[in-house]
Amino acid sequence: MIKIDIHKSLSASDGQMNLRIKCEIEKGELVTLYGESGAGKTSTLRILAGLLKPDKGEITIDNTRWVDTKTKTFLSPQNRNIGYVFQDYALFPNMTVLQNLEFASNKGQNKKVITDLIDMMELGDLQNRKPQTLSGGQQQRVALARALVRKPDILLLDEPLAALDYKIRLKLQDYITRIHNEYGLTTLLVSHDLGEIMKLSDRVFVLEQGKITRKGIPNEIFSNKKISGKFKFIGEVLKIEPQDVVVIVSVLIQNNVVKVIADKSEIQSLKLGDKVMVASKAFNPILYKIE
Repeated sequence: MIKIDIHKSLSASDGQMNLRIKCEIEKGELVTLYGESGAGKTSTLRILAGLLKPDKGEITIDNTRWVDTKTKTFLSPQNRNIGYVFQDYALFPNMTVLQNLEFASNKGQNKKVITDLIDMMELGDLQNRKPQTLSGGQQQRVALARALVRKPDILLLDEPLAALDYKIRLKLQDYITRIHNEYGLTTLLVSHDLGEIMKLSDRVFVLEQGKITRKGIPNEIFSNKKISGKFKFIGEVLKIEPQDVVVIVSVLIQNNVVKVIADKSEIQSLKLGDKVMVASKAFNPILYKIE
């Protein structure tokens, strides 16, 4: 289990912001940090990774104290068993894919780990190429593999898929799910993509001005309702067409436009551009506005 109870004064665009994070994350969970830019999401990851020191507080991992400002305990980043995937991939441009993975491994580590990751991430045909010759999606797969070379207990993902196109993003989401489960990781993800959050997360922590204001499962956080059903898709309202008795709502889901028949009472708070979840209820599609 991860226990975090820290304070940090940060410089924000509109002045100082007090980061005040207190939470517990169960071993094996995938938790997403969600909130507006500047809410403190990346700073929280950096403090957990040891790249930023809190002003006050403590971090405990499985009863081992990583940080305790009272006793001046601060475990160095190298001694924290963490894998970190940055927004910009941060690959070494002068090294091949294979060399990037080898550089990240521990001395004397079994090289089979690298071979297994190359196979898992489908990097076999790319391993002798340098990062600048790879596409964004390929570089991200390398970055994920590199973060896993030392078999970390905790994986930190800072908007790893934000710059990628939709199809590649979907495929990499599947990689993340597979990696998280097969390696038995505890994963913290920073993301603004609601579909991605719904697909990947066990729980969501909503950050506002440096504080966790809400936490729970994605369905409850974003719709304020417990949603059941055989399918759930996130989309954007493109058109609302009132008919005699019902309303037809056109929703963009992925690259497709889906038309949902709704009751007039269901769409009173909807407007064009709203994010909605389309779910099933008694075999009929129903709309839930995402707050």
